[in-house]
Amino acid sequence: MRRLFTSESVTEGHPDKVADRISDAILDAILAEDPEGRVACETLVTTGLVMVSGEITTKCYVDIPRVVRETVREIGYTRAKYGFDCDTCAVITSLDEQSPDIALGVDKCLEAKAGELAEQELATGAGDQGMMFGYASNETEELMPLPIMMAHKMAARLSEVRRSGILPYLRPDGKTQVTVEYEGDRPVRLDTIVVAAQHHPDVDLDTIRKDIIEHVIRVVAPAQMLDEKTRYLINPTGRFVIGGPQGDTGLTGRKIIVDTYGGMAPHGGGCFSGKDPTKVDRSATYAARYAAKNIVAAGIADRCELQLAYAIGVARPISVAVNTFNTGKLPDERIVELINEVFDLRPAAIIRALDLRRPIYKKTSAYGHFGREDEDFTWERTDRADELRKLAGL
Repeated sequence: MRRLFTSESVTEGHPDKVADRISDAILDAILAEDPEGRVACETLVTTGLVMVSGEITTKCYVDIPRVVRETVREIGYTRAKYGFDCDTCAVITSLDEQSPDIALGVDKCLEAKAGELAEQELATGAGDQGMMFGYASNETEELMPLPIMMAHKMAARLSEVRRSGILPYLRPDGKTQVTVEYEGDRPVRLDTIVVAAQHHPDVDLDTIRKDIIEHVIRVVAPAQMLDEKTRYLINPTGRFVIGGPQGDTGLTGRKIIVDTYGGMAPHGGGCFSGKDPTKVDRSATYAARYAAKNIVAAGIADRCELQLAYAIGVARPISVAVNTFNTGKLPDERIVELINEVFDLRPAAIIRALDLRRPIYKKTSAYGHFGREDEDFTWERTDRADELRKLAGL
């Protein structure tokens, strides 16, 4: 059976990603000075304005307006003609400390209060209730779905050709979308590629189309996945001059499917950016990807979707569920047992195992949190695959 599946990505200059990057830059600035800081930072960007709000409890001082302006500068909004300028935009902050009612459960989990915890350093409770998903598939070397990986790589390449001067007329905002044709569960070709790239007003559409196909799409896309029927839709409205926060308001957490698996797997609903790792929206989603990826890397399943669920103030997940889509070498119930045996899914244990109290988050804010080769992305390691394989008897 043949079917189509589509995923999208956006560049760091997209207004929602500008907001994500600012939130994560503030988080990094705090963790660099205070690794125990509690951060839940939300950002809104629009024409000429950045507003930062949220709940932050920390022992250090961070010059938030300076962090905001440096982040906007790094993205590339450095001229007023872009409609958003790092030196002239207004920066408004409205911040409170974390609610003491929430801190009660984060500082000391229910199990510790009940005397059921041997290691007090693992007494951190989940910072909120909710469900988190991890996913892995052996259809790519990154153990990720092909549509989102192609979309991310094309979006990253858009920024690369802008920054390097290969296509100097490009501006920071951009979007990509890739439709992949599958035969069963295997990707066989790229059906449609959509690219929207912000540009200088004097550049004609034919030039943009030719350059993006040559310098972005054909550089990234595997040649064997392209054929004479592959469609290329480049700036399909005909013009994309007004972009970034001038073109659309941006908000932290509004690109959660871009951040994860491009829609191939569910998302629990909570975003990642601006949240310290006591927030299980972030840390437990990373742990779920870590476990699912190791299951696939171990050859226990070709595809693995893992759901975790937490209650605020409780350390252990209240449920662990696996779906291998009938690709598992073992029953899904046995794979759940393996995950519980190999991975400690309590928040403090996740933070310790993945070394999450570090200023590593700004670079996660664009081009996906998963499937990337970076030593700081510890949740992408497959260092538990051998142990899982042995326990599975494979």
